[in-house]
Amino acid sequence: MEDDFTYVIRKALRGLNLAPGDAAARAGLAESEVMGLIRGTFSKDAASRLAPVLSLKPEALAGLPDYEPNAVDLPSVERLDMAFADGQVNAWLIRHDGRSMLFDTGASNSSIALALNAFGAPHLDAAFVTHDHQDHVGGLEEVARRSRVLYLPGGSGHPIQAGDVIAIGLLKIHAFDLNGHCAGALGYRIEGLEKPVCVVGDALFAGSIGGCPTETYLTALELLRRGVFSQSDESVLLPGHGPASTVGEERTSNPFFP
Repeated sequence: MEDDFTYVIRKALRGLNLAPGDAAARAGLAESEVMGLIRGTFSKDAASRLAPVLSLKPEALAGLPDYEPNAVDLPSVERLDMAFADGQVNAWLIRHDGRSMLFDTGASNSSIALALNAFGAPHLDAAFVTHDHQDHVGGLEEVARRSRVLYLPGGSGHPIQAGDVIAIGLLKIHAFDLNGHCAGALGYRIEGLEKPVCVVGDALFAGSIGGCPTETYLTALELLRRGVFSQSDESVLLPGHGPASTVGEERTSNPFFP
């Protein structure tokens, strides 16, 4: 998992511009109980009482320490799990009907080159970027060298924007707005695979969301409701960090979506 309950609580506090003491008072908790949660001491009772104050789903926040999405098995989808700083970052390789597509580039040219070589993908028909944070565009030069077409949100080369639809073989890739965590971020809904698939970058993680400043927090949540949670429960979600999930699992277990 990319985030534990401490990150979820801190992201909600930041997004709502709410101090721990104020949140504690509204929840009928001691400030020390909220600070305990923030620092990693979990209390199911305190989490359940704090959740409504943060507009989080109480049962999901209370169950977050035990949440792990089911493994996703799609033959066409391969996760490129690369080291970044003290953690990891994903790129997603999709191969279908003789075509290959990459979503995001990892943090460096060397790491994405090693990953693509390990998966036997020397050439790509297309590559797509979700947002321009370093851990997702650090391998841009290497990916551009291997790919026939590189789609960048609002960028040079082949710019792509929300509402665009790209056909690659039998697949259709629909770009949609996921602004919030990063200005100009896009998600990609993919039609034509064994199941509907959605690449969400850092806008959404299993059990969490990407961190947002107060100014974009509510917009980010609304765009996720519109662009992601309007999809069927079986739709597979491919995030920028952590494991894949599904809309159905996140609808139940992600605290940010009551």
